[in-house]
Amino acid sequence: MRLDDVDGSAVDSTVVDAASVNRIVQQAASVGRRIYIRPAETSAS
Repeated sequence: MRLDDVDGSAVDSTVVDAASVNRIVQQAASVGRRIYIRPAETSAS
């Protein structure tokens, strides 16, 4: 989730695979964007 800089509320969310997480973290860090990373909920089958 991308977090609002003022109050920390979730602005938008994206579900990505594990291989993409590093790229997204690097992009956020380069512009000072705050993000919240959590595992996606999966349904048990």
